[in-house]
Amino acid sequence: MRSKMTEVEREQLRQAVESQHGCTATLKQLVPVKGIFGGTAAWDGIAHIFEITGHLTARQAYAWSSPIEGSDKRRFFAVLHQPPVMSPVEAGRAAIVAESKAQ
Repeated sequence: MRSKMTEVEREQLRQAVESQHGCTATLKQLVPVKGIFGGTAAWDGIAHIFEITGHLTARQAYAWSSPIEGSDKRRFFAVLHQPPVMSPVEAGRAAIVAESKAQ
């Protein structure tokens, strides 16, 4: 996660939530997050919490972006607030686990 976001990036996060989860998203709040995974600091930044409508099971989503190594582009994450993900820290952890499984 990254701590400084521009309005353009916030809009991209909203679009990521909507396109990945087929819903409408409205920014609710920004939350500072420090996550530890595997005994080391995995991220330190800001999670954007979106209220969502039109999704069958979730009413909130967490979103953030991170740089793609070796590129000037960013990767956008959008994780739904639903069990077992019930906080921004758990959303980050779930994204890390999903990425490690994909590799």
